[in-house]
Amino acid sequence: MERPVPQERRARVRDAAVLVVGWVALLWLLEGIDAVSGHALDTFGITPREVGELGDIVPAAFLHFGFDHVAANSWPLLVMGFLAALSGIRRFLAVVAVIILVSGLGVWLTAPAHSVTAGASGVVFGLFGHLVTRGFVDRRIGDVLLGLLVGVVYGGILWGVLPTTTGVSWQGHLFGVIGGVAAAVVFRRRREV
Repeated sequence: MERPVPQERRARVRDAAVLVVGWVALLWLLEGIDAVSGHALDTFGITPREVGELGDIVPAAFLHFGFDHVAANSWPLLVMGFLAALSGIRRFLAVVAVIILVSGLGVWLTAPAHSVTAGASGVVFGLFGHLVTRGFVDRRIGDVLLGLLVGVVYGGILWGVLPTTTGVSWQGHLFGVIGGVAAAVVFRRRREV
């Protein structure tokens, strides 16, 4: 006979699922609006080293260059976003904010001149880095095991931090991972004595 799942845990699972499904739905809605408007939203991508573009760091994480682009980010964002959000919505939002800022600033500082970068892949890579390191930083065996599982399933994405594919922002990927690891350290859970 199974023990009933505590109500608080069910609520946490529900809230995490609603948040990430809503987030991915928003990405698809924005790409639909972008397509219908003749790609008017693409102007909110990050153009490097232009001071006026610093304001586009946040919106760029929600915009994509076509439906194939948003589709490529959707599944890993759903899975890793859900797993990260299970630790609490406020913590998750803070982690994602750090990832977006570090990834976006990294792109702004290092991307090639005259390029425009947008997409949630910096967040995807950041969530990967966060989940893989969080358990070690927090010293929680369950999170270490989860991080190892995420590393096995999604570890192949790490090739994306290398400048091997033209038109892909390896800078956003690399700084996303750095942001995720930094967020694991900044928002680590203190162990109870």
